[in-house]
Amino acid sequence: MDIYTDTHREIQRTMRKIIEKDINPYVDQWEKERIFPAHEVFKKLGDAGLLGIQKPEKYGGMGLDYTYQVAAVEALGDINCAAIPMAIGVQTDMATPALARYGSEELCEEYLRPAIIGEKVACIGVSEPHAGSDVAAIKTKAVKDGDDYIINGGKMWITNSFQADFMVALCNTSDGHRHSNKSLIVIPMDSPGVVRAKKLEKMGNHASDTGQIFFEDVRVPQRNLIGQEGAGFIYQMQQFEEERLWAVVSTVSGLQACIDETIDYTRERKTFGKPILDNQVVHFRLAELQIEVELYRALMEKCVRQHAEGENITKLVSMLKVKSGRLMREVTDTCLQYWGGMGYMDETLISRRYRDGRLASIGGGADEVMLGVVCKMLGTLPGRKS
Repeated sequence: MDIYTDTHREIQRTMRKIIEKDINPYVDQWEKERIFPAHEVFKKLGDAGLLGIQKPEKYGGMGLDYTYQVAAVEALGDINCAAIPMAIGVQTDMATPALARYGSEELCEEYLRPAIIGEKVACIGVSEPHAGSDVAAIKTKAVKDGDDYIINGGKMWITNSFQADFMVALCNTSDGHRHSNKSLIVIPMDSPGVVRAKKLEKMGNHASDTGQIFFEDVRVPQRNLIGQEGAGFIYQMQQFEEERLWAVVSTVSGLQACIDETIDYTRERKTFGKPILDNQVVHFRLAELQIEVELYRALMEKCVRQHAEGENITKLVSMLKVKSGRLMREVTDTCLQYWGGMGYMDETLISRRYRDGRLASIGGGADEVMLGVVCKMLGTLPGRKS
């Protein structure tokens, strides 16, 4: 990216050294075990300063702008699966932005600082079985009792949940309007009444522990409230924007790797006496995919610059979120086809990329939700004018 300086590139070099030494050699094992040692991996990243690049310096972060975080996220694409980058992204860009922005000093010292240095693993609790895309429909409730909240309900599809030390959970704290009755509350995962009910088996992202969590009369101090009571929906929409930008950036390296790996394979693999790559239908199609990736990267860079400058990126990031998922499906499916029978084998990285990549059009805002946001901003929804 043309906005990168030597400092950006040094962050990437540091990240890639850890990936090469401490992550990639074990990815296949962790995928088979359906979990990776989050505390161990996060501690290495935290010791290197890579979990708090844009977080406040007073809590152990670097206090840098978002472009430096983008550099780190791009480097995460060197990990030979999507599960571990996603788990890291939850820690840095999904569960902690509101805490860093609105949390009290006491709350940040207790939870944000250890998350930044890799001593505590975080998860974000928004989705419920009946409330995925429709966030306002959540039913988890936090009722005041003395100086505490008593929380009942449950969360679904929660990344890091079986290893997390704390959850930033969206809860209903009143019976008011569904967009103004919600609050973000930090829930220690070792609290009595927190039930890690089920570890979910998934199509892809196998090394990431994803769980269903229930809250049964969980008592949490009211000081664990992030910011203002009733502002949780707004805070979570802000977090979603950062989550979506993270998703958009994290896609680029994987897309490029698919193309590069497929070029190498089809150059070596021969059928009917010549390399597969020599067939015009193959090298033309790979060229078309590369064009798509380059165009995607250009719009992504524009979006990153605008975000770093404090501009509203809702429309752009929503467009990119749709494109990232669809391009991931197109690129992985096309490339897998050129690997033939080997592409269908679990031992082949393209197979893992294909499985892992399908989540991109679902998680963090499904394509249909993102298209609705774009239509709203274009003024093309029924009954709306621009």
